[in-house]
Amino acid sequence: MPVTMKPLLSLTAADLMTTPVVTLRHDMPLHEAAALLAQEQISGAPVVDAEGRCVGVLSATDFVRQIEDAASQPSGDLGGLPEQSVGSRMTPDPVAVESGASIRDVARVMLDAHIHRVGVVDGQRRLIGIVSSTDILAAVAYAGSVA
Repeated sequence: MPVTMKPLLSLTAADLMTTPVVTLRHDMPLHEAAALLAQEQISGAPVVDAEGRCVGVLSATDFVRQIEDAASQPSGDLGGLPEQSVGSRMTPDPVAVESGASIRDVARVMLDAHIHRVGVVDGQRRLIGIVSSTDILAAVAYAGSVA
């Protein structure tokens, strides 16, 4: 998050968001998505379609569910990730905000949905940034200070 002179409660999603965003394609194989998340050292990422619209989110929780599903099968095989696509395991209909949403509204959306990141989208639901709980925490920690 860039250092800003704006008062804390006047910050918007545009002020807080990270760009560019690490995204996953909905048709990407799960094993590629897992490798990208590990490489970027992040626990989840938005899923976009061919037009860049945010259509879902894939997080570590989705991988845990994949393992739980595999363990419940009669074979109980927990081998490697199946050749499924991200679209088959993602959480659809992701929570998103527009760039003008206030820091208070962004925080409430995240709290109400029990999530740690929210996509920032334009009017056509194309992803333009992402705000994480860490971004909000950093804004609070550095409120009123200038580097």
